[in-house]
Amino acid sequence: MPAVDFHDLAPTIHRQRLVVEGYPSFVITDEHIKEYLSKLSVVTDMITLIEPVTHRSDLYGWAGWIHWETSGAHFYSWERPVQFFSVDVYTCKAFDPDAVVAFTEEYFRTTTIVAKPC
Repeated sequence: MPAVDFHDLAPTIHRQRLVVEGYPSFVITDEHIKEYLSKLSVVTDMITLIEPVTHRSDLYGWAGWIHWETSGAHFYSWERPVQFFSVDVYTCKAFDPDAVVAFTEEYFRTTTIVAKPC
């Protein structure tokens, strides 16, 4: 498929996305993911519709998701070839990306963290 010029098809609907990735200082478990996503709901001031759901892949590691009234967040954690995580926050309500990055950095005691609004 050829590249298509992206433009906002719904300018009256607020959408905000942030991808945060990093190297945690410990092995991430399903309990860490559930707690992180629950606390992320508070940091972003989102209303949780369902408690976080997690699943483990024997090849890669844990993944999780939380459903908010205004969208949600996905979390992915690799154990190999390197301990690494990636969080994708997508909402239809404004949130402070700096607060999300600071919370994530502190929660996972990261050695390196990067973030990109999309």
